[in-house]
Amino acid sequence: MGVKPTDDLKTIKTAYRRLAKKYHPDVSKEPNAEDKFKEVAEAWQVLGDEQRRAEYDELWAHRNDPQFKQFTQQNQQSQHEHFNQESFDDFYASFFGKGSPFSKQEQRYQQSPKQRGHDLEIELAVFLEETLEEHKRTISYHLPVYNVFGILETEIPKTLNVKIPAGVSDGQRIRLKGQGTAGENGGENGDLWLTIRIAPHPLFDIKGHDLEIVVPITPWEAALGAKIPIPTLKDKILLTIPAGSQAGQRLRIKGKGLVNKQHSGDLYAIIKIVMPPKIDEETLVLWQKIADSQATYNPRKDWENK
Repeated sequence: MGVKPTDDLKTIKTAYRRLAKKYHPDVSKEPNAEDKFKEVAEAWQVLGDEQRRAEYDELWAHRNDPQFKQFTQQNQQSQHEHFNQESFDDFYASFFGKGSPFSKQEQRYQQSPKQRGHDLEIELAVFLEETLEEHKRTISYHLPVYNVFGILETEIPKTLNVKIPAGVSDGQRIRLKGQGTAGENGGENGDLWLTIRIAPHPLFDIKGHDLEIVVPITPWEAALGAKIPIPTLKDKILLTIPAGSQAGQRLRIKGKGLVNKQHSGDLYAIIKIVMPPKIDEETLVLWQKIADSQATYNPRKDWENK
């Protein structure tokens, strides 16, 4: 780790964080980054613990002892023989009268359970028009990196090209496997979840898989009937307004709503009768003639019975 025997824990921790960040497999371009990252982690397990560091320093202090050198030479001569951790444990016990700290380290490393990485979740805005068919999107987010203490050290910018299926709805979650934080001790990565948020539309309201649009018409269009152009999510169509249409009346346009795996929803046109903003004298005369001809009609007659 490039630290001195006299360095304090803070200095060692700083060195560890620097090297862990340098060799982290998700960001490092160094050769053998994963192996070096593991070596740094193992070194920190020893040097970050006062008792285990003291045992390591004790072993290092006796590196020039004849018995230690003899063992080292025997180890080098038996590189192609059956040398194992037990041989070193026996030597350490006979030399210091206690077990090897590295045997404990190895046991702890092997016994450390696999830990799955954390899931991440981001919201993705989608326009209504985009829900009609599958489309590609480029998303960017920050991947958090934690140290061995579970403390956030840094965040790595990450970009993905993803496919958004047709028919997504507001609040729907899409799983991107393995795109969350890295696992520990060989555990699998977490996932990234995209939560779909349908952007509000200036014309259409969503009712399940159906859409609603308010269609303003004139009084004479309502009275006489008409064919008027109205927008849909894909294009414009001609809508037939029946003669004698009422305000609030709903006209169904089949198959022009939102899509899903089974079928398409419908579009409902809700009639809104709108008076002209200004009425001249000639128009007033015409309205008076209509009023006189319909003098017996009372739209509020039901009130009298209630």
